[in-house]
Amino acid sequence: MQRGTTLLELALVLAIMGLLFGIALPRASRLADSLAVDRAAHEIVAAHRRARIAAVLRSQVVELTVNATDLAMRPRGAAEFWHAPGPAASQVVLAGPERRITFSPVGLSMGLSNASFQLSRGAVVRTVVVSRLGRVRIVP
Repeated sequence: MQRGTTLLELALVLAIMGLLFGIALPRASRLADSLAVDRAAHEIVAAHRRARIAAVLRSQVVELTVNATDLAMRPRGAAEFWHAPGPAASQVVLAGPERRITFSPVGLSMGLSNASFQLSRGAVVRTVVVSRLGRVRIVP
């Protein structure tokens, strides 16, 4: 008696695996898109909080620049002191132009600092809403 598998058994196993992968891959892709967009949204929220705290600790006006390629902080009229990659680094699309949010030395936003950042990848969309008073929220 010989041990082994027949060609029919091997073909059946491959067909079943193909069906399972066909069902699982789109769901895994959507999960990866969701994780990437959530991470990009939380990075913008963290940069906003970091800039606000930096303005208070340094007792000077600090500008946060948010665009697709990078997030950067700098005192008004000086060189940047903090920089991080933007949403594009994880293939997340940031809709709209570059935005600058200016924080006063007391931690409040100055000028027209209301902003909303729409992030998307695949079918997943999140919006980061920043109010002039410093409240930040992520809207699904």
